[in-house]
Amino acid sequence: MTATTAIRTAARVVDAVKVYGRGDTEVRALDGVSVDFPVGRFTAIMGPSGSGKSTLMHCAAGLDTLTSGTAYIGDTHLGGLDDRRLTLLRRDRVGFVFQAFNLVPTLSVAENITLPLDLAGGQGDTEWIDALIDVVGLRDRLHHRPSELSGGQQQRVAVARAFAGQPDVVFADEPTGNLDSRSGDEVLGLLGRAVRQTSRTVVMVTHDPVAAAHADEVVFLADGRLVDRMESPTADKVLDRMKAFEVSS
Repeated sequence: MTATTAIRTAARVVDAVKVYGRGDTEVRALDGVSVDFPVGRFTAIMGPSGSGKSTLMHCAAGLDTLTSGTAYIGDTHLGGLDDRRLTLLRRDRVGFVFQAFNLVPTLSVAENITLPLDLAGGQGDTEWIDALIDVVGLRDRLHHRPSELSGGQQQRVAVARAFAGQPDVVFADEPTGNLDSRSGDEVLGLLGRAVRQTSRTVVMVTHDPVAAAHADEVVFLADGRLVDRMESPTADKVLDRMKAFEVSS
C-alpha cells in the first residue's frame, strides 16, 4: 500500500446527525459523528444496543439520509445526489452483505454472484469474478442452488456477489448473525482476505467481539457519538472495552 493510498478514504461522514421523530418522541440516533473508512481497510463498528451503529452504516452507505452533516463515498457527496444518481452510485460503487443472505433460490451460485451486474445490463470483469470465486472457495459449487448449500456457504455467495462489481466499499451488517461460530469465522476470514487480496474496503457492523477482532480497526459508538477507536483489535481487548460501556451506562 502506497502512502497516497493509506490516506484515501472509501467512505466518510462529517458531523453526522440523524434524528428520528419529533418533540417527546425525538430520538437522536447520531449526534455529530465524524469518522472515515480508509481505502483497503477492514473496519468494524461496535457499540451497545441503540448506540447508532446501524444508522451510521446506513447513512454512510446512502441507504438513509442524514438530518444534518455530510456523507461521502470517495469524493462524492451523497447529499448532493438525486434519487436516480444515488441509486446508480449504490449499484456501481457500493456492495452490501446482510445478516439474511438474500440469495435468489431459483438461481445457481454463479447466477447469484453476477445478479447485480446482470440487472445493470453489464458483464463485469470476468477475470475479476473468476479470481473472486477462488477467494471465496466456491469453484465446486457454482451450479448448486442456495438450498443445496450450508449457511456459511450461502453467506460466501453473498460476499462474492457484494464484491463482483468491484465496488469502492462493501458494507456488512451483522454478516455472521445467522451463522454458527465455525461458519462465521470462515466468512470473517473471507472478508479479511478480500480486503487484502483485492485492496477493497469493508465496513462491518457487529456486536460480537470475536467478529470485530478480524478487522484492522474498531470504531466504538455510544449514545450516537464516536467515543473510541482501536487499532489491531483482539477479542479480549474489544470485550473489555464493551464491558466498560456497561459500567459507565
